[in-house]
Amino acid sequence: MKSEAIAIKVENLTKRETTISIFLIGLMFFIFGFVSWVNSILIPYFKIACELTSFQAYLVAFAFYIAYFVMSVPSSYLLKAVGFKKGMMIGFWAMALGAFIFVPAALSRTYEIFLMGLFTIGIGLAILQTAANPYITILGAKERAAQRISIMGICNKAAGILSPIVFAAVILKPTDTDLFAQLSSMTDVERSTALDELIRRVINPYIGLGIFLFTLGILVFKSPLPEIDTEHESQEIASANAGKKSIFDFPHLILGALAIFLHVGTQVIAIDTIIGYANSMGIDLLEAKVFPSYTLFCTICGYLIGITVIPKYISQVNALRICTLLGTIFTLLIIFAHGEVNFLGHTTDISIWFVVLLGLANSLVWAGIWPLALDDLGRFTKLGASVMIMGLCGNAIMPLFYGHFADVVNVREAYWVLLPCYLYLVFYAVKGHKFRRWGF
Repeated sequence: MKSEAIAIKVENLTKRETTISIFLIGLMFFIFGFVSWVNSILIPYFKIACELTSFQAYLVAFAFYIAYFVMSVPSSYLLKAVGFKKGMMIGFWAMALGAFIFVPAALSRTYEIFLMGLFTIGIGLAILQTAANPYITILGAKERAAQRISIMGICNKAAGILSPIVFAAVILKPTDTDLFAQLSSMTDVERSTALDELIRRVINPYIGLGIFLFTLGILVFKSPLPEIDTEHESQEIASANAGKKSIFDFPHLILGALAIFLHVGTQVIAIDTIIGYANSMGIDLLEAKVFPSYTLFCTICGYLIGITVIPKYISQVNALRICTLLGTIFTLLIIFAHGEVNFLGHTTDISIWFVVLLGLANSLVWAGIWPLALDDLGRFTKLGASVMIMGLCGNAIMPLFYGHFADVVNVREAYWVLLPCYLYLVFYAVKGHKFRRWGF
């Protein structure tokens, strides 16, 4: 079924239409962030309530983000068939269904059903991200793409700061610290009853979230967001791409998708593991819940710097190079820096603050990679964007590596998994994005 909306070229949009479009996409990125980054507290919450190992707990991230790998390419065909707006509505409805699946999961305290709900939410997000990322990349001047993506990143990470705090405020109680300490001394029946009560606290919030997402899907479909033409090629690009038969003829895209895979893996490890790392220092869940917000705050600071200096003082690609180098340095400091510090009211090992600073290092990497990877794709843009979205399965896979090494070695040494990721990102920023044919 073809979309009834008429697609228009980006250059034909009025200034008002462009502003409205950016605002609506920004709202969607806020929703993406709120739903995605709540995983940072869902992981330790499910670990307690469902009595899981570290590896099992990080299946939260796996179930959520593996949907991007499964759904990204089908999403591009869905959007081509029904258009951007109807596709976005379907994406929000899929997310709503996933939220509703939390109800039977909580009633039965069945972790596998929770994972099914998270996978379904991830399917909805894959559809939405496949639409939103190329939309914001081409919605304006190419040299300002990183600036626009940074604005979207602020919307995403601001929601990420709020989501674990809101979740903790709604779900957790001041007395839960005592409850968690008493679980090991309870009988099997007492512990099962206590954990049933704990897990069922998610029911009402996720019912509310499901209703909100379903309604938002309808509102986006009826919004003034225009359909845009991503099939159009300039004469120069059409000539350059004349012999291209598939997306595999664009090395800078394929290498960029791998860069996205590793980047999102480093980002989710920095945010979703920091509560567990704080716990290893004797900080309880109620205090540790704010650490993901610190990391995301650093990311927002990076976005603000990017908006200010790109492209006036520094190019997109140089910003990418600086951030990937910072990520490499901070990773080494996480592993090798030692010493107790008291900062922001927390007494911790100094290394945890370098995990926080990874938020700054990661801030402009996504914004730097996307325009470089999608450059000159022309009619391959939608499919290229779906391949990039496939790279988001790095969010699913990389935390499992971290969780495995956290169980086998310890939570600190497990951060070694970040080093090869940042080294590859340095390579892409310096050289990989320039490749237009295979061969070195």
